[in-house]
Amino acid sequence: MSTSPPPQNTTARRLAAGREVWRVLSGRAARLLARAHQTWRRSLQVRVVTITLVASSLLVGGFAYLIADKITTILLDNARTDVQLRLKGGAGYAAKQVSLYGQPQEAQLQETIEGTVNYLAGGDPQQTSGVVVAITAADYPTMIQTRTAPAANVQPLISKELRAAVASGKVASQIQTGRLTGEQTKYLVYGSPVPTRFGQIELYYLVPLTRQDTTAADARATVVGTGIALVILLGLLAALVTRLVVNPVRVAARTAQRLSAGLLDQRMVVNGEDDLALLAASFNQMATNLQRQILRLEEMSRLQRRFTSDVSHELRTPLTTVRMAADLIFAERDEFDPAVARSAELLQAELDRFEELLTDLLEISRFDAGFAMLDAEPTDLVPVVHRVVDRLAGLAERVGVEIELDLPSTPVIAEVDPRRVERVLRNLVGNAVEHGEARPVLITLGIDETAVALTVRDHGVGLKVGEEKLVFNRFWRADPSRARQTGGTGLGLSISLEDARLHGGWLEAWGAPGQGAQFRLTLPARAGDRLTTSPLRLVPADAALPFGGPRDGGPLAIGPGSGGALAIGPAPADGGERQEVRS
Repeated sequence: MSTSPPPQNTTARRLAAGREVWRVLSGRAARLLARAHQTWRRSLQVRVVTITLVASSLLVGGFAYLIADKITTILLDNARTDVQLRLKGGAGYAAKQVSLYGQPQEAQLQETIEGTVNYLAGGDPQQTSGVVVAITAADYPTMIQTRTAPAANVQPLISKELRAAVASGKVASQIQTGRLTGEQTKYLVYGSPVPTRFGQIELYYLVPLTRQDTTAADARATVVGTGIALVILLGLLAALVTRLVVNPVRVAARTAQRLSAGLLDQRMVVNGEDDLALLAASFNQMATNLQRQILRLEEMSRLQRRFTSDVSHELRTPLTTVRMAADLIFAERDEFDPAVARSAELLQAELDRFEELLTDLLEISRFDAGFAMLDAEPTDLVPVVHRVVDRLAGLAERVGVEIELDLPSTPVIAEVDPRRVERVLRNLVGNAVEHGEARPVLITLGIDETAVALTVRDHGVGLKVGEEKLVFNRFWRADPSRARQTGGTGLGLSISLEDARLHGGWLEAWGAPGQGAQFRLTLPARAGDRLTTSPLRLVPADAALPFGGPRDGGPLAIGPGSGGALAIGPAPADGGERQEVRS
């Protein structure tokens, strides 16, 4: 014995199936709409052809409607004129035939009316036209019966309004649809009063509009077919013309993409002497000039890098000799008189700075030549920060700057090159100490799931508006007249920027006059990952942002974004989103 499932379960299954079908259909429709929208945005040819088709369809459709309506009106007017002429003659003939009778009940009147109807119907030259003639007497419905030729029931096609209008002595007409002698047909019904000695009878002509409808339908079909053919022709013409114009533009775009990818020998084919040929020739000339300039700049850059590298290497040997002599003099400085001893100390200090400059120049030349390599390994950044602080503690104590640390209590592990990160942090902390104006310098370390960040905050003179664009330039100094406390080379921030880029990270700067500056280093927690946000804010929480932002002289944030871009503009509170300006 089997049992059928409960109706509730069947209904629930049907509803679930219906929802699933609706979800699939809506998903497909959304994908089709998205694909169509994408095609619309990307293809100039599709837009031009679509606009041409829509505009021409509206125009041709309007003309087709007007022409078809005009043809229909003309055909109907001709039919009305013809019926009016017949009606006028028929009414006169019927009046003569029944004028002999003074009473409606006379025996011969009905036969006369029938003969009149047959004569009027037989007078139609087109026997197959389907015209029906009828005579009725609204005032004598029982004495005078309705007579028609050919025989048909015309009462459904003669409306009360038409019958009342004719009975009141007027010639009236209506268009009615009904079945008289065959299939359902549209009729033009005209009625006219016929005066007699005993009163009034009514004469009706029922003319089928089949021929007029057929002619109008044929005309409409011809107009519509011609319009569709014209629209299609216009669409094909627009597609052809657009293709002739768009193809060279697409070729130019592809050639420009290849040129931007480094294929400097790419050129466009020049055909003819028209405007498009002139565009191709101008494009080729521009590409040739660009290729010549790029090759020239590349050669100059190569020579410059070669010169920097060669000079740096060649200076190593004399520097070693001078260093040995200077070390001897410096070791015996206590036996010289004070002026000579001071000169020995200055010589030793400048030799140290000169050696650092050579080291930095060699590092810069490696970055320029693309030979710099990243030796990433899992590293705890907390000891790195402590090593940098310990190394710069003497300088900080000498200039009266206190270095404060805000570090996590747990290890901060990231896949980085510890030597390069330590160098970046050493440059940032050294600059902060040098420009800190004897105020505290705060070092903050933060981490999240994808990135680690280090910020170095000082409360010194800060950066003026516009100086943020120059802070990472080589050999740039905010105040040329200011004496260096650390004897730096002017290449520290440039090298730090390259180290950050080598990690796939960001090195950014914020500054405002009188509020100090803050530098933020953001590195991916895993080597090779792409950065999207930073765990730490770029703008300090204690920074005063005046209303209006940088236009009112407020602080700006600038630093390298992804791909070497410089992030310029009011720094966001969360340090995440930035406006990128390509450098």
